[in-house]
Amino acid sequence: MTRYRHLVQQLRVLGRYADDGEAERVLDTVLGILGSQLTGDERCDLAAALPERARAKLVAQIPLDRPVTAPAFVEAVAHNLNTTLASARWHTSCTLTAVADLAGDHLTERLLAHLPRGYALLFGRADLTPAAA
Repeated sequence: MTRYRHLVQQLRVLGRYADDGEAERVLDTVLGILGSQLTGDERCDLAAALPERARAKLVAQIPLDRPVTAPAFVEAVAHNLNTTLASARWHTSCTLTAVADLAGDHLTERLLAHLPRGYALLFGRADLTPAAA
């Protein structure tokens, strides 16, 4: 099984999608929007970690000057998939959790440091803030 097929299968299981086509549609959409949020080394390193077909979706988008908030990201997914915000949150979280598994902890932490607060939960991570001194 190719790395791409493995990623699609992982997403299909996480998202409980009926078939590979649905999982691929969600993967392509979320990676395309994520590609518009990342710049610099984080973008390049994530692209290198992804299978080629997924990489192409990520890098096809021109990065924005500044990444959007996590809710705006989910809204973009909802718009692109023509679905509700609740479904878009599910699709986004399943996809970014699979991407985080593939990328590993170190790269995922770098991605989260690059993105605005609120993305951690979408990547299947706790969104912890340091306690005030």
